[in-house]
Amino acid sequence: MLVDDQELLRAGFRMVLDAQPDIEVVAEAGDGVTALEVLKDTEVDVVLMDVRMPRMDGVEATRLIEGAKVLILTTFDLDEYVFAAVKAGAAGFLLKDVPPADLVNAIRLVHAGDAAMSPRTLRRMLETFAAQLPNEEPTAADDLTPREREVLLMVARGLSNGEIAARLAVAEATVKTHLGRVLAKLGLRDRVQVVVYAYEAGLVVPSHRPKG
Repeated sequence: MLVDDQELLRAGFRMVLDAQPDIEVVAEAGDGVTALEVLKDTEVDVVLMDVRMPRMDGVEATRLIEGAKVLILTTFDLDEYVFAAVKAGAAGFLLKDVPPADLVNAIRLVHAGDAAMSPRTLRRMLETFAAQLPNEEPTAADDLTPREREVLLMVARGLSNGEIAARLAVAEATVKTHLGRVLAKLGLRDRVQVVVYAYEAGLVVPSHRPKG
C-alpha cells in the first residue's frame, strides 16, 4: 500500500513496483486517516508511509496500524519524525529519492521480517534525538544470559552478525541463535527494535546529546 499526499510520487512508486513479478500495489491513500480506513477492508503486507501528511501524519498512522509492516518514506535521513515513527513500530525507512532497486529490496526485506534500515544509521538517529528517549528503564534485559546481553550490545552499536561472530570467535549461525533468543525474551521484532530498546534501557549511552 502506498500512503503519500503527493499523487505524482505514488504514481512513480506504483510504476516501479508493478513491474515486479512478486509485488502488487493493492491500495493507495493520501493521508493517514484514509490509510487506516482502507486497511480495514484491504489485506496489506507492507505499507510505504510518508511522514508529513494532512489530517494524520505517518507517525500516528504507524502507531495505529496492526498487522502490516510499515516502511517510512522521508526526505531527510536524520528526521525526528522518522525517529518517532521507528519507535511507533516502523520496520525501517527509505529516502524518497531511493533507487528503484533499493526500494524493491527494502520491501522484500521487510516482508520477510527483517529491517530495512542499517543499525548504524538508526544508532546515529538515536544519538541525535536522545533527549526524546523516555526515562523509565525496561527491565527484561535482566533475563538475558551474559552472552545474549553481549550480542544485544553489539547489535545496538551497529555491528552485523558477521562482525559479531568475528569478535566473539563463534560461527555466524551461533550469533543468529543468540539474537533470536534476545528478540524472543525481550518481545522485540527485529534489529531496529533491539537498537531502540538498548538506548531506552540505558544499555548504550549516546556519544552526545543535543544542546538546549
